[in-house]
Parts: sequence; structure tokens; C-alpha cells
Amino acid sequence: MTAAQINAQFSSELYTFAGKDVPWLVKLWANQTPDKVFLVWEPKEGESRSWTYKQFWEEINQVACGLLAKGVKKGDKLLIHAENCSEMMIAWYASAIVGSVGVTTNTRCVGDELTYFAEHSEAVGCITQPKFIQALAENAKSLPWFVVLDDNSGEEPTAEEAAYAAKYDRWNSLYQHGTEAPARPVEPLLPVGIQYTSGTTSRPKAVVHTHANALWGGRTGSQNLLMTSDDTYLVFLPCFHVNAQSWSFWSMMWVGGTVVLQPKFSSSRFWELSLKHKVTRASMIPFTIKAMFAQPVPEHHYKTWSTGVKLHLIEQHFKVTTFATWGMTETVTHATRSDILQDSPEMNIGVPTPGYEYAIINPETGKYCAVGENGDLYVRGTRGIQLFLEYYKNPEAMKKSFTADGWFQTGDMARLEHDGYMYFADRDKDVLKVGAENVSARQVEEFITNMLGMGVVDELAVVAQKHDMLDEVPVVFAIKSPWTQLSEDDIRQKIMDGCAAGLADFKRPRAVYFLDEMPRATLEKVAKNKLREMADELADQAAGK
Repeated sequence: MTAAQINAQFSSELYTFAGKDVPWLVKLWANQTPDKVFLVWEPKEGESRSWTYKQFWEEINQVACGLLAKGVKKGDKLLIHAENCSEMMIAWYASAIVGSVGVTTNTRCVGDELTYFAEHSEAVGCITQPKFIQALAENAKSLPWFVVLDDNSGEEPTAEEAAYAAKYDRWNSLYQHGTEAPARPVEPLLPVGIQYTSGTTSRPKAVVHTHANALWGGRTGSQNLLMTSDDTYLVFLPCFHVNAQSWSFWSMMWVGGTVVLQPKFSSSRFWELSLKHKVTRASMIPFTIKAMFAQPVPEHHYKTWSTGVKLHLIEQHFKVTTFATWGMTETVTHATRSDILQDSPEMNIGVPTPGYEYAIINPETGKYCAVGENGDLYVRGTRGIQLFLEYYKNPEAMKKSFTADGWFQTGDMARLEHDGYMYFADRDKDVLKVGAENVSARQVEEFITNMLGMGVVDELAVVAQKHDMLDEVPVVFAIKSPWTQLSEDDIRQKIMDGCAAGLADFKRPRAVYFLDEMPRATLEKVAKNKLREMADELADQAAGK
């Protein structure tokens, strides 16, 4: 065999996780630390339950045999449409044993979105909860079969839900007790999961992750945070998103740690469960952090909160280290990271994680941005390991997203500052063009947030509003904090005065609007396209149109 033939057959990426896949990792800990608790399920109602690594391995094998008995085979897509629950995770890992692909979908989707998930993924079956079965049965008619769980993440189904669910096979029907699934060849680059990204103007794209992606996410995520088997991760973010799957589950499994799973975030139970299980890690988003400010902070065991950006005020208030990071479904895990052993500047998103290449490109010139200049963020890595494998059945999106030399265009904007850290600028579509000047919405948001301080507004967003002379101008949408004594008029004036004093004239917001809640594309991301529509409607009203 020639050198060229060898290189073609054994490219470097195949060595990274050669002989390893997701079942290999679960079995590793089941053999090495069989009595170590891997998963704790804390439902809203009822008793908690836990699985050791050995028990988890045995149970996912039993369910894998049940999937095989239903005709599920390697490469098939299995739709898992459920809110956080232990059965959801057992089904996903059982699918990994079979070699099929667990398709986890957003449970807030309805109607034709369910039709799209089922038809686009070509799923051969579906595992779901009583609260969703009727909508799925009526809309996802391409699915050959359904298996319905006994409850809704620990809550009893309504009489109507239970009656409808009774038409279908129940969860226990998948268990073939005392059995172990037949071994299959280990293929690190075999697809293991699909997550649908949230689309705001088009259908969601199906992001395909491989077994190697999962192992990379586990190894890299745990190394970034210096995790050990003594760590426990509290998971309440949806398991159909990459944060819960990769940052939490895969990272904890890589080191043989423990995951405590909740149906969803609960401010009233956060400290209760954190103390009960001596939790050391959690992923926090703005909503959850704000909710916790109303709670007294007890002595706790937390080492880090993954917050996206460095937040010193959070560290001081909650006595926890914030982990700055940036990533997306397509990058699998934290593609940037802060050093948790060292302090770093406020609002930074870290430095590139080893294994990823970065480029910040001026969208007008196509050249690398200078230090301090905002530009389009590009990331490069091996597809199927550092980066997702592909957008399933979407070659057009692949062509648009990747350059000829393998750079992935993230759709985000960032800048590298003189301090050596990266900072998130904004989604490229949120760069305002005010006259001849470019304005970063994120920069204005950061300025106002820092200027107001904590406890004045719960959340704010800056978007473009159409303007007759300048094309567009920045405006602010904000949610007033219930803890402030200031009126909306007071806050509005404070924002306008502060921006007049601290921002260039073309960056200053022209209006401040208050909302009870923000429209959202996902749990984490504000749907700025909706805010822009609202801003334009308000502009028309003001002009008497």
C-alpha cells in the first residue's frame, strides 16, 4: 500500500477516537466504577431516582434490545420528543448502542413543525410523553410507531392525555430485561444525534453529531473546566439543546462524574437540589441568574457557573467562578474558554479552545480584522470531531456555511482586543447601519447594562428601527426589574442621559420601549427579528402611518 493510499484510508481525524464511541465510554465506567452514581432524576413531583454507571449501562442495553425488536437498525433516525426526563436520556443512549441516530426536538414546536421534524429526519419511530402524543399523531403521520412514557417528566398526565396515550405502546414495552444488545463495529464518525437549530426566517437546520463529536465534547468540555469524577452537574436546560447534551452530560460522562437532571429550571428548588447533591457545576443563562438574585445565597459547593461571558458581579454576589465561553450547536462544545484558575476582563468570551482555528474577517474587505475591530467570526476544525458532521439533507446550507478551505461561518461577530481576549460583538444581522457608520448592538447593550447597574432592568436588547434620513437607528427594548423603585420614565431618562454622556452620537438609542417579556427564538436567545418588526410598527405609529 502506498503512502497516498494509507493517508486516504487513515486520515488524522480517525486516530483521535479510534476504537471508541459513546457505548465504549458508558461501558468503560460501568466496568471501572460500577457503583458510582451517574444519573439522578429529580422530578417536579414524586420520588427522585438514581442510576449507577452499571445500572445505566444495563438499562440502556435492555432498551436497545427493545429498539432492535421494533426494527430499528444502524443509521435509522429515532425521534425523541420529550421534556427533560430520565427516559429521554436512556432512549438516546440506547439508540447510540444500536447505532441509530437520536433526533431530539424542541417540545415548544407545534403543528407543521412536528410534521417537518418527522418527515425531514425520516424517523422510523418516536418516543414521547402523554402531553405530546396527540399533536404528534395528528401532525407527524409519517411516523410508523410511537412509544409513550408513563408521565410528563414526573407529573401525572391528564385524563384526556392518558386516554389518548393508551392507544400506543408504553415505555416498559421496550425493556428486554436481562439482555445485552449485540456488539456492532465501532465507528467513531457514525452519526449519533441530530439537533434542530432554531430558525427565525426559515426551517430549522438539522445538525448531525457523530460519536466522535460526543467524545470530543466530553473530553474538551471537561478539560476546559478541570472536571473530575468528584464533580456533579445540575442540568435544567432542555436536553434537546447542545448545552445540556454536550456541556453537561457528555462532559460529566467523560470523567465519570454525576448528573442531576431536572425537568426545567426552578428558582425555588435550585439551592435545595444544589445542596442536597453537593452540586459543583451548572450552566446558567441570563434568565436563571436574574431569578436567583431574589434568593438568599447559602454556603454551597459550586466551583463554576458556565455563563457565556465573564461576570465579576455574579462572582461576587454568588461566590462562584463564572466560566466565559462561546459555542454553538455546530461547534459541539466550548469553542472558546476562559482560564478558571485566572481572573480575566469583564464580558470577555475567552480565548480559542485548543483544537479550533479562528478568523475574524471584515465583511466588506474580506481581510482579517485589526485588533479591536468587529468582524465576522469563522471557525475551522475537523467535521465530525470539533465541528458537526453536516446539515442533514441540506447541501445548500452546507455550501453557504463553509468556505472552500473548510472555514465555518458562524453568523456571529466578534473582536480580539489588546488584552488578548475575544469579545462577542453581535449577530451579523444585528449590526446597525446608521448613516455611514456601523454600530454594534451588543456594544450599546453592554454599555447600558454596565451604566444602569444591577436591579434596574431584568433584560434589555438593542435593535434597529427604520429611519427616514439615516436608514436605521438604535432603539432599546427593556424589561423593568420588579426590585427597582424607579419608574419606566425614570429608567428611560437614565438610559438616554447615560448614552448621551458616554456614547458617540450615532450609537445613542433614539427610543426606549418596555415589555413584560422578550420574544424568543430559543430559551436562551432573544428573537431580535421580532423586536425589529415591533420597532418599525412603533415608528409607523409615531409618524401617523
